[in-house]
Amino acid sequence: MKVLVTGGAGYIGSHAVRALAECGRYPVTVDNLSEGHREAVLTGELEVGELSDEAFLGEVFDRHLPDAVMHFASRCYVGESVENPRRYYEENLIGALTLLKVMLQRRVRLLIFSSSCATYGNPVRIPMGEDHPQDPVNPYGETKYFIERMLRWYDRAYGLRSISLRYFNAAGASFDGRIGEAHEPETHLIPLVLRAALGKGPVKVFGEDYETPDGTCIRDYIHVVDLVAAHLRALEWLQETGRSGAFNLGTGRGYSVKEVIRTAETVTGRRVPWVSAPRRPGDPPVLVADPSVSAQVLGWRAEHKSLETIIETAWTWEQIRNY
Repeated sequence: MKVLVTGGAGYIGSHAVRALAECGRYPVTVDNLSEGHREAVLTGELEVGELSDEAFLGEVFDRHLPDAVMHFASRCYVGESVENPRRYYEENLIGALTLLKVMLQRRVRLLIFSSSCATYGNPVRIPMGEDHPQDPVNPYGETKYFIERMLRWYDRAYGLRSISLRYFNAAGASFDGRIGEAHEPETHLIPLVLRAALGKGPVKVFGEDYETPDGTCIRDYIHVVDLVAAHLRALEWLQETGRSGAFNLGTGRGYSVKEVIRTAETVTGRRVPWVSAPRRPGDPPVLVADPSVSAQVLGWRAEHKSLETIIETAWTWEQIRNY
């Protein structure tokens, strides 16, 4: 089976490309390399171009004849989306619309979509199940929500079957240290904490007055290896059942910012300097998944739930990158 992977040179996409090849699927990566890295594509073929370029994308489909698509490519910084919403609506939505158009033209009817818990917005209950209201509070989450809605209508009208996977906080790196998180600028907590451990300045703790045990935000961290395993299982389930759906990807366990810092100090054997900073607008106190539907329906569960394991793999990757 040949799978076209948009954004396959990025953090999660590159892990998916590798996992697809390891289970006997043939991946073809499409990436413009604006955020991704050529060296992160460890296998398969890489096609460099814009997802919104219909002629380019059509030529890629015609040459490779994919059987299914995994769609990771998007702008994905919450703060940037608030400051520059036009870029998010143009790139994320036009890219998705072009991809769907080319898929329909070439009769490719299977899609795994990289969505986000940002489609839920501020939590009204914890843990958050798939039936939680979707009311995104930033343009990034709204573009993911709009694409999910498009996919529901494309299923009904055109028979394009899809699975939307709503991630909580992706973290960690491959267990052999070959690929990991390499964003510039980096906004995710665990790599920022590890960079602080490497002496690259203190990490900012945004808010110490939340209604949580230690006053800092709590998040559900899921290992990137578990994430891509869920993508593979979702593709199998879509092939087996022909039914579209949406599923949470999380562990069901949350860790606070200060817990992440303390665990990183234990793993690295180094002090992690940090400074207190004001709350960021729109940061909920707690975001934790209810992953029970993924377990019951897909038969998928996170295997690497330990925060220590997640940070250990990320630490190995950061040291390789920096030395």
